[in-house]
Amino acid sequence: MKIAAVATALALTVSCGASAQPYQSRPVTITVPFPAGGPTDTLARILSERMRISLGQPVVIENVTGAGASIGVGRAAQAAPDGYTLSIGNWTSHVGAGAMYPVAHDALLELQPVALISATPLMIIGKNALPPKDAKELIAWLKANPGKASAATVGAGSGAHVCLLYFQQKTGTSFQLVPYRGGAPVMQDLVAGQIDMFCAEASQTLSFLRSGAIKAFAVMSKARWPAAPGVPTMDEVGAPGMYISFWNGLWAPKGTPKDVIARLNAAVVETLADPAVRQRLTELGHVIATREEQTPEGLAAFHKAEIETWWPIIKAANIKPE
Repeated sequence: MKIAAVATALALTVSCGASAQPYQSRPVTITVPFPAGGPTDTLARILSERMRISLGQPVVIENVTGAGASIGVGRAAQAAPDGYTLSIGNWTSHVGAGAMYPVAHDALLELQPVALISATPLMIIGKNALPPKDAKELIAWLKANPGKASAATVGAGSGAHVCLLYFQQKTGTSFQLVPYRGGAPVMQDLVAGQIDMFCAEASQTLSFLRSGAIKAFAVMSKARWPAAPGVPTMDEVGAPGMYISFWNGLWAPKGTPKDVIARLNAAVVETLADPAVRQRLTELGHVIATREEQTPEGLAAFHKAEIETWWPIIKAANIKPE
């Protein structure tokens, strides 16, 4: 009887221990709502390498694409709120998609902010054979040749799409919009001279700019981009107020315990403070979020402001899913 009682007690102890394992007892998955090899995927992989040290567990990247990034955002939002599935995203996935896809809109309400990570501006770039030499000449040339130029987009409601519509509206220009499946084929066609213009996430452009393969006309930010200080802002070329930041954040499912959010946030903060990580991100053109912006509250406020700014613009433009 005593032996049976001891065995029963041991079994209960093991069972309770298994069901109440402390956080960080298994790998963490970061869901990327874009294809492998893109800017957000690259950022996620850089973060994951360092976060696994802080968390003491592997950090796995899962690419879940489709429907303007809404499928990946929805998948992460529906995951168990235990801190083991996270959602990384940017303007396209966590602002633009929510204005067009009901699934993404609902998913945004089911996400809990962890940290704002970094940002790069969007940049107006063009093929080398395009006649204008700078942004002022570009605007004048587009006005003189309405509908003649072609500009690439990478999906309805994407940052590139909204940027180009915004550019047309603010400068009084018009040009053809040509849909592409991703930024990589756009850059290939731009270098080859098959497309005239693109509104690119700036870090995508660095290697092409440095090699002289494309032209850069302006950045869509208040200040010049540190990675390419010779490129003027839209304010400087006479089209003030045109700011579109291609920012990146990290979220967990709604209901994730506060102590788990705090642990995840600490891992991100430690990662972004690592000199090697900062150097890699800076080389890619990222402007790392300030320490205040890296808090859950900082991301929540920033995200809310971006939605309030851009959803009315997207809906007024009557942008529909492709």
